Amino acid sequence: MLSAPAQAAVTARAPAKVNLLLEVGPLRDDGYHDLLTVFQALDLAEDVTATAADGFSVEVEGAGGVDVTGVPLDERNLALRAALLLAERAGVRGGVHLSVRKGVPVAGGMAGGSADAAAALVACDALWQLHLGLDALGELGAELGADVPFCLHGRTAVGTGRGDRLVPVLTAAPFHWVLVLAGRGLSTPAVFAECDRLREVSGAPVPEADAGERLRAVEAALRAGDPAALGAALANDLQEAACSLAPELSGTLAAGAAAGALAGLVSGSGPTVALLAASAPHARRVAAALRPALGERVRTATGPVPGARVLEAVRAR
Repeated sequence: MLSAPAQAAVTARAPAKVNLLLEVGPLRDDGYHDLLTVFQALDLAEDVTATAADGFSVEVEGAGGVDVTGVPLDERNLALRAALLLAERAGVRGGVHLSVRKGVPVAGGMAGGSADAAAALVACDALWQLHLGLDALGELGAELGADVPFCLHGRTAVGTGRGDRLVPVLTAAPFHWVLVLAGRGLSTPAVFAECDRLREVSGAPVPEADAGERLRAVEAALRAGDPAALGAALANDLQEAACSLAPELSGTLAAGAAAGALAGLVSGSGPTVALLAASAPHARRVAAALRPALGERVRTATGPVPGARVLEAVRAR
């Protein structure tokens, strides 16, 4: 078993994500769906500081107006669960106190909790001098949530299975986004259940999530660095369900189009709306047009960015 760490504290950062494409296959017998998605990591991030301690604990604060009301501080917290899992598997003796600074909206469809887990894994790996590497940490992360492996690796990637089997995608240029945060969160299981309900009501056959025409269009736009082509290719099979549960999202998407965005979609299971811009100045203009009505809920972001990484380490004395 490992004992006292060589570091007194380590701070790690992990990014939010936006789903450029999200295809949802039919409901399986085990209650899950096969997914095909294209993730892009954005420079909206979560910071986690791991400090050597006798036991395991977590505290959470919001950054940039992020509301952390309701974020659990017990073993339901993904960052704490990540630390406990890593300690158990690596045979670490002792504990850690985690300080989470959340810059990603809670329950916003941007993988804020998964980013917490990814940052905690990287910070604790460095604190305890485990040197496990991203692949090993990714295997642990997949046990915590389907988005955790992507938050570890970052950049842009195609995800299959539950979204946790990743293949990197090359991009030729940065892409610029305007994010509109919602006034309330959406439950991911509830959105998937609503998607299933709407499909049952429609009676239309549900296609398998596979590497078809929509994926090829997204990949081609990314390789070309062409925001207009990417805007035309954006798609999310959960968007109708998210808008059904939160009808105000349809108005947000319409407002984004009226403000001049190239395209918009609900991010993942929502309720954050991601609007694609042609450039950084264009993103600022779209954001400025939206702020009189939406205020501080409007943010700008750029992707792709790296995955979870150490920002600072303080050595133990």
